[in-house]
Amino acid sequence: MSRRLVFVSLPVVLAAGAAAVGWQQYQGFLDTPVNVAEPYVLTVKKGSSYNAVVSDLVEQGLIDKPLFMKLYGRQSGLAARIRAGEYKVDPGTTPAGLIDILVSGKSIQYSFTVIEGSTVKELLAQLKQDQVLVQTLADKKPEDIKSALDVEKPSLEGLFLAETYNYERGTTDLEILQRAQRLLNKKLTAAWAERKKSLPYKTSYEALIMASIVEKETGRANERPEIAGVFVRRLNKGMRLQTDPTVIYGMGDKYKGNIRRADLRRPTPYNTYVINGLPPTPIALVGAEAIQAALNPNAGKSLYFVAKGDGSHQFSSTLREHNNAVRRYQLQRRKDYRSTP
Repeated sequence: MSRRLVFVSLPVVLAAGAAAVGWQQYQGFLDTPVNVAEPYVLTVKKGSSYNAVVSDLVEQGLIDKPLFMKLYGRQSGLAARIRAGEYKVDPGTTPAGLIDILVSGKSIQYSFTVIEGSTVKELLAQLKQDQVLVQTLADKKPEDIKSALDVEKPSLEGLFLAETYNYERGTTDLEILQRAQRLLNKKLTAAWAERKKSLPYKTSYEALIMASIVEKETGRANERPEIAGVFVRRLNKGMRLQTDPTVIYGMGDKYKGNIRRADLRRPTPYNTYVINGLPPTPIALVGAEAIQAALNPNAGKSLYFVAKGDGSHQFSSTLREHNNAVRRYQLQRRKDYRSTP
């Protein structure tokens, strides 16, 4: 072998050796977990380039070799597929695994629960207190919110389905209301289409009003159809509903925890001891089960019910039976005593 051949081969060998070392370092980087000692939240902003994301990873101390991270993104073809969101990075996650997370789009999910039986006033206050949702409604009046939601009903009350809604950071309070409104409309429309034609409701909105009364009268799912049956029979017989939750709703801020006889006699649009038929709007936000109960009430003869004090109710077919039940449970002096009528 000539001396010239030795000189020519030496740079090639050195280059090959350097490449091998570089490749080994690159593979070692991909196999070494990123620098997090506990679950870490990484945010990828909308419109961020892959290079910008890599820079953020370096700045936040998760990686220390940006060139290798950029190389992997382009070599794997994943650089162009990362998605904006908020991601949880667990200890032990490798750079390759981290990119897989960012490509998955499985952003951290938060939840917001619209509570059964709450009012829209309480819902708006609940939204305002949420620390993750983007606040857009805090200073809006009800009429402004109605306009934003294209609501033509006289009130926002009852128009949002009581349910738990998952969402990602960046979601607005208005978007939660829109989702709850759409789901309420979907559930109500489906139940209305399957209703019995003999029910005393002229519109699905009247069925929603009934559902809100049922929702407020009991928290027991198995009692909702029976309570709906009582109210439907009373409507069919031309009897007033005489239900306390409507009185309380009509009192507004004047309600301090107790209903007096004078309150039962005081006319308001919602006082079903005074008015005939249903109140003008729902009195609360309802869940899907209350809608089903209002549109699928139990058949029977009961026209009255009284709270037993344990969350359940005693149902009666005659006023005499009802009065006996009232006396029985009044004597127990339950704080949650209520009866209809």
